[in-house]
Amino acid sequence: MVPCPGLTVQNWQGVHAAALDFLDKYADEAGRLGWTTLDLFGVHPELGVIRSDFCGALVLSSDLVSKVEPDFIRFERTRYFRTVPGRPHGAVPIWTVKR
Repeated sequence: MVPCPGLTVQNWQGVHAAALDFLDKYADEAGRLGWTTLDLFGVHPELGVIRSDFCGALVLSSDLVSKVEPDFIRFERTRYFRTVPGRPHGAVPIWTVKR
């Protein structure tokens, strides 16, 4: 079952697998660099990933992480920047969204 609106079963399987890979390889480093739960796993409290501007680094893509830096996470094909002007506040962890 998908945890929030905007994800299909197939999308969620990829996102979940990539998140587990990240946790196995980079969780300690990310924590040391100050990445928070919401930076990584945040989503809109009602609309989930439909509101991508609320989303944390690990909930939109099934790409694997290749590097964690203080200001960004590098994926195979892109980067996620922690601080983006205008990013809304009020995200919640993906596992708390009520379906």
